[in-house]
Amino acid sequence: MNTWLLQKEGFDKKDAASDGNRFLCANGYMGLRGVPEEAGSALFPAITLAGVYDQFEDKWREPVNAPNCLFIHASFNGQSLSVEDGSPQAHSTALDYRHGVYSRKTDFGAACIVSRRFVSMASPHLLADEYQVSFRLDGEMTLETGISTDIWDINGPHLFDYQLTAGEILAVSCVTGQKKINLAAAQCVQADFEAEESLRQDETGVFRVFRRRVRKGETLNLRVFSAVYTSLDEPAPADAAKSCCREAKAAGFSACLQSHTDAWEKIWTLSEITLEGNEEAALFLRASQYHLNCVAPRHAKNMSIPARGLSGQTYKGAIFWDSEMFFFPMFAYTQPKIAESLLRYRVETLDGARKKAAEYGYRGAFYAWESQEGGEEGCTNFNVVDVFTHRPVRTYFRDKQIHISADIAYALRSWYEITGDRTLLQAGGAKVILECARFYLSRANGHFDSDRVDFADVIGPDEYHERVTNSFFTNEMIRHCLDSALLLKDIFADQPAWFASLLKELNYEQDWALLPALRERISPPRERNGVIEQFDGYFGLEDCSLDTVRGRLRDPREYWGGDHGVAGTTQIIKQADVIALMALLPERFTDRQAAANWVYYEPRTEHGSSLSACMYALTACRIGRLDEAWDLFMKTAQIDVLGGGKQWAGEIYIGGTHPASNGGAWMIAALGFAGLKMRAGKLSVDPHLPRQITRLSFPVTACGERYRIDVTHEGASISRQ
Repeated sequence: MNTWLLQKEGFDKKDAASDGNRFLCANGYMGLRGVPEEAGSALFPAITLAGVYDQFEDKWREPVNAPNCLFIHASFNGQSLSVEDGSPQAHSTALDYRHGVYSRKTDFGAACIVSRRFVSMASPHLLADEYQVSFRLDGEMTLETGISTDIWDINGPHLFDYQLTAGEILAVSCVTGQKKINLAAAQCVQADFEAEESLRQDETGVFRVFRRRVRKGETLNLRVFSAVYTSLDEPAPADAAKSCCREAKAAGFSACLQSHTDAWEKIWTLSEITLEGNEEAALFLRASQYHLNCVAPRHAKNMSIPARGLSGQTYKGAIFWDSEMFFFPMFAYTQPKIAESLLRYRVETLDGARKKAAEYGYRGAFYAWESQEGGEEGCTNFNVVDVFTHRPVRTYFRDKQIHISADIAYALRSWYEITGDRTLLQAGGAKVILECARFYLSRANGHFDSDRVDFADVIGPDEYHERVTNSFFTNEMIRHCLDSALLLKDIFADQPAWFASLLKELNYEQDWALLPALRERISPPRERNGVIEQFDGYFGLEDCSLDTVRGRLRDPREYWGGDHGVAGTTQIIKQADVIALMALLPERFTDRQAAANWVYYEPRTEHGSSLSACMYALTACRIGRLDEAWDLFMKTAQIDVLGGGKQWAGEIYIGGTHPASNGGAWMIAALGFAGLKMRAGKLSVDPHLPRQITRLSFPVTACGERYRIDVTHEGASISRQ
């Protein structure tokens, strides 16, 4: 079994959406969905751009899909060589995880197509394709390549004022509707055959058409070089795109591919986990690392990663708490510059978080639940459509998921603990932590008749229960945020003047004095037989099984949560909540507490989110439930190989890749199975290796030093590299 290669035989149109995700190629700047070159919009082709958003009319804002500048379509003797309408005799697709190369082979009987393509990891604006057609009969061949404007959008269209340019280099220039961002795509080709050549341009795009009489046994080779730029990159994106294509053609396909694969080799040197003992698990883990690595914003210093990566426009291309809780750990320990970029995005969107807090009448920083450019809130008040009435349902993710600010403070503190570097804190991170703490000072609910402070009307990670009081996860993350704010004084103990000036700049002296009091007054959790109540009143809800709740569904696409959802009045939860907190802050709980809560909550958890299983797996490792940890690991790691995860929330499509699961797979392997820890500047391991694994080995960067961790059932070692 090749544990670096994903392969699939056959073509079925109903699998187009999921296959586009599985076979994704991306480089952080853009993502190219894994569909054949000739695919029209019915097969969901897309080149999704990071950080470029648009809103059409009153629909949801979402990332922009560029024109399809790797479009290639062949015909032979009047037969379309297309998987959509050509009835191929055989079709196979493959994705090389090691080098990020997509390949396909499609046999139409009289002719056969073989191609391979990549989105360059060495040159962020470049895409390239090597396309080969071989013939088993004499006949007439037509080969069309160009830039298609037949764009698949969920809430579009987003591109307007098309200008098409034909010539040696084809180009399409256009502009987004809302913010008038200029966008350009270009393409040039290198053919090793002579043919009658013409140009075509119409409302579907601009194309180069080759016509040629071919003979039986003949093979034609075409290399296509394309590029995408926007005015966010260069003031003249069309010129930049043409220049990129011209340079790539001059270098040649092989040289461009070599630069791309060299870049991937460097990524794997820094991040690869070697898992021995189970080849299927090794494949799943490599797939997870591939999908997270390929969407990392290496081209930028202040960008984050959307919840569905660059696989399309679902979840509005927004940045969620996934970034800090699930993506950040792998990058912090393997590629710190990327982790820093994720956090700099939050630092540079602080004003957006302040604006949102003020919108709700609070002070400080209330970060967007679905953050788009500038920290703009992409989450609407109506995120779900009722499958029976087809009416939008009021949800409260936007205004009640207040733990988001504490999650960001948690990651900033983790950054300092893992790297030992306080530069980011000085460059705005400390300000973010203080403003998040200020938000909680402003948001707290006090009582006239006691010193107790509640956080009422909130939503924790379990989104099926809305507008609850004293979510344990939320309260404890707030407490951690307050601790982190107070810790800043110690971190900068050698720079008291700088820290005092920061407090003065923020007019924070009075708030600083209130932080310890708020921390001590937060309502303590309620416990029953060692089990911590998820929120006030949770134990009073109907205690029934998952099967019972599932049996109450009248439509498989029903949303389980909210006022009318089947889970809302029960103890059934969407995803890890109390257990998530225990996984994130393990030092605050005893093994006995962790075990009691795992045993109670796991059977009551639907795992209705790809964020859930890894948190349960981390705690399962700690308490010695290694078979369960293994099952949860496999569930987490296989999601972008075998498919899985919810595709619908009500009538809203939420499919795509799962970067949170991808990061979660690394967390289970490194933090769970190997027991990697960084405490007080010291790296350690405390292995909990399942019987299915014979060895784990992986690189780690901590406090500026590189190490290799090696874990077997016989022991573990940490060696400096």
